[in-house]
Amino acid sequence: MPHRRNAQPEIVAITGASAGVGRATVREFARRGAWIGLLARGEDGLHAAAREVETLGGRALVVSTDVADPQQVEAAAARIEDELGPIDIWVNDAFAGIFAPFLETTPEEFRRVTEVTYLGQVNGARAALKRMAPRDRGSIVLVGSALAYRGIPLQSAYCGAKHAIQGFQDSLRAELIHARSRVRLCMVQLPAVNTPQFDWIRARVPGDPRPVGAVYQPEVAARAIWFAAHSRRKEVVVGAPALEAIVGDKLASGLMDRYLARTAVEAQEGKPFDHDRPDNLFAPVAGDHGARGRFGRGARTRSPLLWATMHRTAVAAAGGFAVLAAAGLALRDRLQRA
Repeated sequence: MPHRRNAQPEIVAITGASAGVGRATVREFARRGAWIGLLARGEDGLHAAAREVETLGGRALVVSTDVADPQQVEAAAARIEDELGPIDIWVNDAFAGIFAPFLETTPEEFRRVTEVTYLGQVNGARAALKRMAPRDRGSIVLVGSALAYRGIPLQSAYCGAKHAIQGFQDSLRAELIHARSRVRLCMVQLPAVNTPQFDWIRARVPGDPRPVGAVYQPEVAARAIWFAAHSRRKEVVVGAPALEAIVGDKLASGLMDRYLARTAVEAQEGKPFDHDRPDNLFAPVAGDHGARGRFGRGARTRSPLLWATMHRTAVAAAGGFAVLAAAGLALRDRLQRA
């Protein structure tokens, strides 16, 4: 067992740790004192993230990992436990994507998105649960999206993978409950987020890929992931647009199909761009890309819905007080009229 500080820092593994939401999540846990195993393919971003963790006073372990390979994920988990200690929290954030109509997406591209975005989370959950189940403690966070409920055009592979994660969570969580396990499993459903992914995602569309709808800064997602890791919730939804998409699909899925057919293709495309730019579908793009992308203008830095989720007891108490106050006023009015 490696030397541990008196404060017993949390040992956290984060996939997709080199950039975007994963990078913001690394910072969120690091500033709270965690020791972090950093998993991703991009060496430049991983080492930059490790320096940030150490600057914040924590310990970081860089483990270059392709989450699509279960053997690499298992080896990464073993190394984290050997060098940092027993893993308390595992965050599955890594993903891959492509912007293209389905018939213009090759079988190899579709498979790669599925292997990283879906099976990467399955591989991470397996490696984490293999260690957490015997200890009967720990937390696994699956990072999802509103697109886990409501698919949109041009992203069939990604949407399919996120839907698969949703079904996987339902099944695995029921198994954990049946086993009376104290290992926690939560899925965070994200809205559009301002990350660098739009600069390196493979695209076979006329216009530069861009997020659709209201955009949130990755730090909002990171706060939700930290909360999910420490809660007993099954799901944490971030941002009103994500909730609207989820509820809208349940109530009027057919109408949403037609609405998105009319609006979502053009909404995801910006100005013409260089189609020869490097993408990260099969290999990482060199450089440290950080957490934020280029859609920060007007991006939201907070989510009232997330705040209400994180403070549910206080919100419920306030709602109950409001109901009692309204009832009291109504009673007073009736007494005055009597």
